[in-house]
Amino acid sequence: MDFTFTEEQQAAVEAARAVFAGVAPDGVPSPALTPGAVADDFDRPLWARLAAGDLLSLVLAPEHGGAGLDAIALCLVLRESAKVLARVPLLEHCATAMAVQAHGADALAAELLPDAGRGALVLTAAAHGRTGHDPAELAVTARPDPGTSTSTSTSAGTAAGTTPGTGTGTGGWVLDGVQTAVPGAHSADWIAVPAHTGEDGSGAVLALVPRTAEGLTLAEQYSTSGERLAELTLDAVRVPAHRLIETPGAWEDLRRLLATGTCALALGLGEGVLTMTSQYTSKREQFGFPVATFQAVAVQAADRYIDLRAMEVTLWQAAWRLEHPGSGGPLPAAGDVAVAKIWAAEGVRRVVQTAQHLHGGFGADTDYPLHRYHAWAKQLELQLGPAAAHEEALGDLLAAHPLA
Repeated sequence: MDFTFTEEQQAAVEAARAVFAGVAPDGVPSPALTPGAVADDFDRPLWARLAAGDLLSLVLAPEHGGAGLDAIALCLVLRESAKVLARVPLLEHCATAMAVQAHGADALAAELLPDAGRGALVLTAAAHGRTGHDPAELAVTARPDPGTSTSTSTSAGTAAGTTPGTGTGTGGWVLDGVQTAVPGAHSADWIAVPAHTGEDGSGAVLALVPRTAEGLTLAEQYSTSGERLAELTLDAVRVPAHRLIETPGAWEDLRRLLATGTCALALGLGEGVLTMTSQYTSKREQFGFPVATFQAVAVQAADRYIDLRAMEVTLWQAAWRLEHPGSGGPLPAAGDVAVAKIWAAEGVRRVVQTAQHLHGGFGADTDYPLHRYHAWAKQLELQLGPAAAHEEALGDLLAAHPLA
């Protein structure tokens, strides 16, 4: 594995820094002072700048108007976005687009990806199941629609009724179930919904559902960071065959990419917080000296720096494995993702807690941006889930794949 970034990946970072340079973390009301969502919509002007900078099409193939870059480039951009608390569904949008590109039918890719790359439509994904603790694919059932006949949709170079990524060639599907805490659902045009096709919960599939679909309702939810979420209820929502992806592993690939991207957000946020803390402690004086020169302060800051470097190396290991699934190794890619999630969930919490401590009263001042970072960090920690659960999953993988 080579941790050296390519020229294209480095160019993506520079483009992202230019776009995010003018973003203010306190551009919306404080979540600590707002009973509901801090805003009804995400940052549309920033979304337009991302589209103009070709950052929304970064991971799309050239035939869809993109640059053809990979998950590592996406994580690099996400890292920059989190440093300024960018209020855009960049992770969900790009990850869903990658899933459609890799596993969806040609007709679905042509329907969604060009406009997604231009920012003309917004994609998101439901990844938290019914409660946030159960597997997302078990929260929704998908069954063949008895009211439709064999599909007449065709993809380029594909016979009718046998579109890639659908397998069965049936005319349509019906979805029923609930998904909680879907980011940006009220503003998105399409939502990727995982579901299962078997009575025992087997057969994970991925459906692309328009937000305005008949039978789909959204209930208001709010994140710890004050962002608007939604609980999705699907009541006999009909999905054409070409919009349901049955390719084995499609949902698992999307789920791992979302988890890895969340780790990138945690890393970027943590780096932003440590930089803020370094600047504050270098200026804040006690007994005539900057508090940064005190040994107790320096040791705590150094510990958090070590956390961030561990978060970084495990992130790039996971992202690299996602792009090289056949690279071998003692454990499957799920093991690397689990390790990255362990460090991200615990590391980002320790970083913001230390920052609050070293800032003293300023850490709780709602006129100072640190409390916003703390709220976002807690939301990311909740999305990642408890480190103990990932350690248990890692233990199961080690048991199933003994190290030689």
